Amino acid sequence: MANEQLNAYQRTQQATLTGRELEAMAFTRAALKLEDAKQLIDKPIEFGKALRFNHLLWTIIQANIVEPENLLPPELKANIMSLSIFVDKQTAKALHTRNGADLDALININRNLAAGLRTKVGEASVG
Repeated sequence: MANEQLNAYQRTQQATLTGRELEAMAFTRAALKLEDAKQLIDKPIEFGKALRFNHLLWTIIQANIVEPENLLPPELKANIMSLSIFVDKQTAKALHTRNGADLDALININRNLAAGLRTKVGEASVG
C-alpha cells in the first residue's frame, strides 16, 4: 500500500514539474547513479547499468539537438553536441577501465547541468 502511495505521489510530482525541472532531475539521477557506481567497480553489471543509464540520457539529448523543432541557437546546439561526444568517449573509457575516477567528469557535468537547469531565467548573476 505504501509503495502505491509513493508511486502516486511521484506521478503527481512529475505531472507538475516543468521541462527544465524534469531535465534537472534526470541529470541529478544520472549523477547519483554514477556516484554509486564508483563503489561498484567489483560488480561490472551494476557498474555498467549506471553508465548505460547516463548514456541513454545523453543519447536522448543528442537526438533532440538535431530535431528541426529544436529552437536553440546553432552555437549552443554545437556546444551541447561537443559535450555529448565527450560524454560518449568518457563513458566508453569508464566501461573499459572500470575505474571509479573515470566517472568524476561525467558526474560533474551532470551536476553542473542540473544546477543550471534549476536556475530560473533571469536569476543567474553576472560576475
